[in-house]
Amino acid sequence: MRPSQTKWRRRAVGALLVAPLGYAVLAYGVAPALWRHYEHHPAMEGAPKKTTTAAGLPGDPLNIGLVGRQEEVVRAFLTAGWAPADPITLRTSLAIVESVLLRRADPTAPVSPLFLWGRRQDLAFEQAVGASARERHHVRLWRSDALGVDGRPFWLGAATFDRGVGIGHRTGQVTHHIAPDIDAERAALMTDLVRAGQVTHLYQVTGVGPTLLGRNGEGDRYFTDGEVTVAVLSHGNAPRSQPPERLPNPAPVTLKNRVWAWARTLL
Repeated sequence: MRPSQTKWRRRAVGALLVAPLGYAVLAYGVAPALWRHYEHHPAMEGAPKKTTTAAGLPGDPLNIGLVGRQEEVVRAFLTAGWAPADPITLRTSLAIVESVLLRRADPTAPVSPLFLWGRRQDLAFEQAVGASARERHHVRLWRSDALGVDGRPFWLGAATFDRGVGIGHRTGQVTHHIAPDIDAERAALMTDLVRAGQVTHLYQVTGVGPTLLGRNGEGDRYFTDGEVTVAVLSHGNAPRSQPPERLPNPAPVTLKNRVWAWARTLL
């Protein structure tokens, strides 16, 4: 074998060995570092990214945030056409079963508890779809004074769409199953609040990160660009006629989100 051929083969083998390492560094080191951003809310860097179930399993990812006092949050959702979810009692539990089986409306049906910072959700809201509680938009919210802005609390939340009722893949219990595109639900909720004139500013910070094959506590699949969209509510729920100010993302995050928007059509 000629020396030149030997040299070429050594380079080829070296490239084959280095390529996977280079990919790993870029995909799992450099790229995620470029995508993580908290410039609009630095305190969020240390905040949780997912909820947990009562059994301690990873639950739904956190994908929305709100800045506002509790009464402002409640009024904003009511103005946007969302209803507070009932607490879980024997009566409300029987009512949701009746709603699903007999296809009767239950616009304030209870939602199951998820946990953040060691406690179940502080608030929960929903928007009915169709004739029963089988399908619905819903969001759980947890209050944090430590993450608050300008003297108002911060509400970290998980917004998902219930697409039906069935048996949990991991627990075997009867439960709602969520639709996999949780970014669509995040966007729909924010659109409702904006249309209701309740939002002054919108911005994003990194949440769970880009996820293709996520699973929640019931084993339901989800995918997401991994961002938390934050809405700053107007003081005193003063209605706004102009669009909210949208604070920009860093360039790498904008590029990542554009690529993800294209990939969503394939998922």
